[in-house]
Amino acid sequence: MSVFENLGLPITDVLRDLLHQITISPIIVLQAPPGAGKSTIVPLAMLDNPSTKSKKILMLEPRRLAAKSIAERMAGLLHEKVGETVGYRIRFETKVSKHTKIEVITEGILTRMLMDDNTLDGIGMIIFDEFHERSIHADLSLALARECQEVVRPDLRLLIMSATLDIKGISTTLNAPTIISEGRMHPVEVHFTREANTFELGKQCAKFVEEIHEKTKGDLLVFLPGQGEIMQTMENLRELSGTIVRPLYGALPFSQQWKAIQPSQDGKRRIVLATSIAETSLTIEGITTVVDSGYGRGIEYDPGSGLSRLITYRISKDEADQRSGRAGRLGPGQAYRMWSMSTQDKMKAHRTPEIESQDLTSLCLNLASWGNTNAETLLWMSPPPEGTLVQGFDLLEDLGAVANRKITPTGKEMNRLPCHPRIAHMLLEAHKIDQVHLAADIAAIIEEKDPLPRDTGPDLSLRVEWLRRKRADKDTGFSFIRLDRVASSYTQLFHKETSTVPFNPYDCGLLLSFAYPERIGNAQGARSGRFQLANGHIVKLPQKDDLSAEAWLAVANMDARDNLGKVYLASAINPKDLASQVKEVEIIKWDKKKKAVTALHQKRIGSLVLSSKTISEPDKAVMLDILIGEVKKSKGILLPFDEKVVQWLNRAELVSQHSPDAGLPDVKKESLIWNCETWLTPYLSGIVSAEELQQLDLLEILSYSLDVSQQEMMKAWVPERIVVPSGSNLKINYRPDGQAPILEVRIQEMFGMLETPAVCRGKQKILLHLLSPGYKPVQVTDDLESFWSNTYFKVKKELKRRYPKHWWPENPDTAKPTSRAKPRKKN
Repeated sequence: MSVFENLGLPITDVLRDLLHQITISPIIVLQAPPGAGKSTIVPLAMLDNPSTKSKKILMLEPRRLAAKSIAERMAGLLHEKVGETVGYRIRFETKVSKHTKIEVITEGILTRMLMDDNTLDGIGMIIFDEFHERSIHADLSLALARECQEVVRPDLRLLIMSATLDIKGISTTLNAPTIISEGRMHPVEVHFTREANTFELGKQCAKFVEEIHEKTKGDLLVFLPGQGEIMQTMENLRELSGTIVRPLYGALPFSQQWKAIQPSQDGKRRIVLATSIAETSLTIEGITTVVDSGYGRGIEYDPGSGLSRLITYRISKDEADQRSGRAGRLGPGQAYRMWSMSTQDKMKAHRTPEIESQDLTSLCLNLASWGNTNAETLLWMSPPPEGTLVQGFDLLEDLGAVANRKITPTGKEMNRLPCHPRIAHMLLEAHKIDQVHLAADIAAIIEEKDPLPRDTGPDLSLRVEWLRRKRADKDTGFSFIRLDRVASSYTQLFHKETSTVPFNPYDCGLLLSFAYPERIGNAQGARSGRFQLANGHIVKLPQKDDLSAEAWLAVANMDARDNLGKVYLASAINPKDLASQVKEVEIIKWDKKKKAVTALHQKRIGSLVLSSKTISEPDKAVMLDILIGEVKKSKGILLPFDEKVVQWLNRAELVSQHSPDAGLPDVKKESLIWNCETWLTPYLSGIVSAEELQQLDLLEILSYSLDVSQQEMMKAWVPERIVVPSGSNLKINYRPDGQAPILEVRIQEMFGMLETPAVCRGKQKILLHLLSPGYKPVQVTDDLESFWSNTYFKVKKELKRRYPKHWWPENPDTAKPTSRAKPRKKN
C-alpha cells in the first residue's frame, strides 16, 4: 500500500476500503474519475489481497491500445517488463508467461476463456474496466461470470470500474456495494459553441481548433467521429507555429497510436485528433484543452433487415462528460463543445448498451456453447432483445452451428475461432476444400478497412488481387501490413501460410456464400444490375459495373436503404458451385395471389426458387391445417357469412340468452371463427381455395352443428317469419347481442291486435317498427296496446291528410286489419 500511496494518485484514498470490501463482497462497483489511477493501481493492489492471492487477476479493457498501454504502465511501476508479473492478451497477440499474475485482456478473450473453462479455475478476480462503454462482450462476460460465481465459484470476485456510471442503477441491479473515489480532478470550464454540421465537420473543426489554439496553452485533444473526419481536419488545418498534429484512431498501427499518446520530445504543442478511443483508459499527457465535435461513430443493427450499418450518432451526456474530463488531469482546463445548450438538454443521459442495438449472432453462439440458450435465466445488466436473439439463432441454424438451439460439432469448431460466426464458418468450409489461404485474405478484407478507393467498385476479387500483389512485392505500406497481419493470423490457425499465387475469382464468391448464405443473389434480367437475394431483399449494382453482367453473386457488405440495398462488397459465383446450397423442399402454403392452398416441390436457395412443380398427392392434414389457419386469419372473410347466416347466428344467440340450459354453442361470429375446426372440418374435403369456400352452404352447415332437438327449438322459439293480423307473412329481423328483434309492418295490418307479438315462447317482445302506407316510419314500440290508446290518435290526423284514400278507423283496436287501402267489403 505504501508504494501506491507515494504515487499521490487519488485512487489510493479508497484502496483500504476497496480491499476490505473485496474480502466480504462477491461483487463491487468502483467509480473513479479519469486520471484517478484506477486502471493501474487497483489491479496491482489486489496482488496481495487474501481473496485473490495465489490466483490470477483478469482485467478487461474495451480496446487493444488501452490494454497494451495499461499493461506497460503497470509493469513499469513494478520495474519489470511486460509478460512477467503483468501481461496482456489481445486478438492475435499475447504477451504472458508462467509468472504472470495480472492479465489485461480485451473483452472477446474473456468470453473465449469462459467457453473453454466455465469454472475459471485459477482465476481469483475479474475486473471490468470502463464498463460504462457497455459492449456486448462486457455484458455477456459479466452475465456468464455471475452465473459461474453463483453455481460453482462463490469465491470468485467481480469488480466493476468506470468513470461515468449510472451508479444507482448498476448497484441496484448487481446488489453490490459502491465505492466512489472523488478524485482530484482540476476544474474544467465547459463552453458551448455553435452547432457543428456533420457534412462539413472536418472543415468546421479545423477552423475552430485554429481559433482555440490562439487562446489556450498546452496540448489540445479533439474528438471526432471517425478516421474520415480526422483526415479532413488535418487537411484543413493550417500550419500552426510550434505545433504538431497527431491522429489517433483504431485502424492506425500501434506504433503511431503510441506516438499520439506520448508527449512530444521537442517540446512542441500537440493537437491530437482522436475518435472515442481516447475517451477512457488511455493517459494522454499534456492535455489542457478538449474540443468535442459531439459525434461518434458506431454500428447500428436493423433486426428487420438483418443488416448492420455504420452510423454517425450524437453522443450522450455521460460521453460528453468523459471527454471533457480529459482537460482537467494536470490542472484547470477548458472544454469546448460544438453544440448549443438546447442540444445539450435533448441529449441522452447515458449511451445505449450495445446488446440492445447490435447483431447478436456471436452472443447466441456463445450462449449455445455455454449450454444455456434461455437468455432469460441469466443475470443481465440489460437483457438482449428477443427478436434479435431469434435472428441470431436462425442464422446459426443456417450455418449449421446449432440445431434446435443446441450447439453442433461445427458450432464448437466455429466458436474456437476468434472471429464472427460467419467468418468462422467460411474458414472451416474453406479448410475442407484447401482454400484457407483465400478465405483468410477474404476475412481480412471484410474485417478491416477497404484498401481500395471507393470508386473501384464492389468486386472482392480486385481486393484479393491487390493484397497478393502487395504481398509478392513485400510491400511495407500500412494498409497492406494491417490486412496481411490479420490474414496471416487466420492461416496460422490452420497451420497454413498466406499465398501470392493467382486465384479463380469465382472461388471468392463460393467462399463468401459460406459466410453469407442468405445473401446469395440471382440476377433479375440481363445486365440490369438488380439481384434478388436468398433472404428476399433486392440489391442493385451500377449497370456499368462488371459484376452486373454476372448471373449470380454473393454479397458481403451492403445496406438496405429505400428497400433497395446498395452493394459495397461482393463477388461473382459460378452456378455450378451452388449445389451444396440448394435444398429440395416441399412447400405447402397459402398463396395470397391465387387465394388458395398450394403444394409445391421446389429446389431453392433461401427464397430463390430454382425450380418448382406441383405435388400430386400432398399431405391432406397439412393442407387442411393451412386452410383452417387462413380462415381464422381472415376473421371470417373467406366464409360466406351472408345475411341469412347472420340472421341464424342472431336467432341462436337470442335462444341461448333466454334458455341457457338449451346447450347451444357460442355462436358469436368471433367464437365460431376461432373454433371453426370443430364444426367446419367435415365439410372441407377437397376444398383448397377461397372461391370454393364461398360456395359452402354455411347456413346448412351451422344448422347441422346442432342436434335435432336444438334445431326444433330454433324453429319454435325464434321463427324466421311471423303472420300478422292482415294475414301477411313477414320476416323478423333478428339483431346481435340478444337485442329485441324488429318487425317492420304497416299500421293498418296490425288493426285489432292488442298484444305485442313475441318470440322465445313469449319471453322476448318484438320491437315493432310501424310504417305508413308508403312504408315510411311512423312509430317504434314494444307496447301495441298503449300505441292504440294514445299515440295512434296523434299520428292519425297526419296520416289521414297524407293518405286520404286509406282507412283510418276511430277504434283501431277493434277494426279489421288490411293489407290494402281499405278492407274488402263482404258480399
